Amino acid sequence: MEHLIVELSKYLMILLFAWYTFTCFHVLSGNKSDRWQKRILKKQTKLIFLIHLNAFAVIFAVQRTENVLITYVMQAALLCCILVIYKYIYKRACGLIVNNMCMLLAIGFVILYRLHPEKAVRQYEIAVAAVVITMVVPFFIHKLHFLDRLTWLYAVAGLALLAAVAVLGSVSYGAKLSFTIAGIAIQPSEFVKILFVFFAASTLSKSTEFTHVVTATAVAAVHVLVLVVSKDLGAALIFFITYLIMLYVATRSPFYLVSGLLCGSAASAAAYRLFSHVRVRVTAWRDPLSVIDKEGYQICQSLFAIGTGGWFGMGLYQGMPKKIPIVEEDFVFAAISEEMGGIFAVCLIMVCASCYLMFLNIAMQIHDQFYKLLALGLGTVYGFQVFLTVGGVTKFIPSTGVTLPFVSYGGSSLLSTFILFAIIQGMYILREDDIHTGRTNDYTAD
Repeated sequence: MEHLIVELSKYLMILLFAWYTFTCFHVLSGNKSDRWQKRILKKQTKLIFLIHLNAFAVIFAVQRTENVLITYVMQAALLCCILVIYKYIYKRACGLIVNNMCMLLAIGFVILYRLHPEKAVRQYEIAVAAVVITMVVPFFIHKLHFLDRLTWLYAVAGLALLAAVAVLGSVSYGAKLSFTIAGIAIQPSEFVKILFVFFAASTLSKSTEFTHVVTATAVAAVHVLVLVVSKDLGAALIFFITYLIMLYVATRSPFYLVSGLLCGSAASAAAYRLFSHVRVRVTAWRDPLSVIDKEGYQICQSLFAIGTGGWFGMGLYQGMPKKIPIVEEDFVFAAISEEMGGIFAVCLIMVCASCYLMFLNIAMQIHDQFYKLLALGLGTVYGFQVFLTVGGVTKFIPSTGVTLPFVSYGGSSLLSTFILFAIIQGMYILREDDIHTGRTNDYTAD
């Protein structure tokens, strides 16, 4: 009976998630009326809860404990709270972004509870705190019109946090990533990347003259160099690519883009020679089977898991994702692929892509240069992090040790992603206000 429930469940989850993914791009098309889009968004919320319920029905069938039911109710209540907050407090918020946030969070809850129930409970607690902390962020983004003037505050605060990690941080997997305060591990780079985008958007929106660009680039380079010193090369790569794209869009100069790519290539070669853990990851990427007992073990287990799952997956609790080291963090996508299937995994990527496209849509429709660059930068941070995670897990690129937003286990990653999405919502509300009032977006003129 248990096996039958698992088999039926995996096909139902794939069907429901494929339907949800299809509706994401239907909403993005924007060819229908507001009333039609609201109906689609309501269907999406139903699909979120159906997928979550379906998964926990399987978990309960396997574990048969009261804790499973309690966990399900608490998680469903949190998802309801998020939807209610944005429906009744922020009535002009982007429904697609809210729904995608809840869907990704629900998938993360499910796979983490299957892999490590204690970590899933901890993730839930952090999510509750994140919702409480970030519910006011859209309000501040909407009401505070001086954010573009705090250029050097963003830079100083960000560099101070990164320097603190470089000096005081504890070493994890060859890099200084975090430090502990009152028993809580904090990874500052997750939050500094948001401050960094604010800095870049603020400085590049003021002027794109050569001397100004040189100054901004020098400060951005210091951010990256501090991360390199800390050996947090995954974060350094995100900072570098984000700044390069923002610089290119602000200046529209191919010279900066080409120069940046050349400098990035030279820096990558230097990092390979300077850092042993970079050479380990490149070796594992080139030919993991030749070093399967050492450097290539993690990526080999990831590829085995993805291949074993096939298109339809093994079903929850039918695979062996725990054979993958630190699977709850960097390699959670492999666990999803093995037990929920390749189709489900592809739909997950497409949902993330729909978030990124909506971020770009918001950036294109805002007239104020600061907010335009801010939306572009935050979207790039999110989209590139998803690319690095999925690319590393599938051996498309060397592993960089970054998490899958909302899905992977990690308190700092989860809170920073909540903040990022809340900032985007604030800018979307600004855009909607202008559409309804007929104003142009000159917020920084106040």
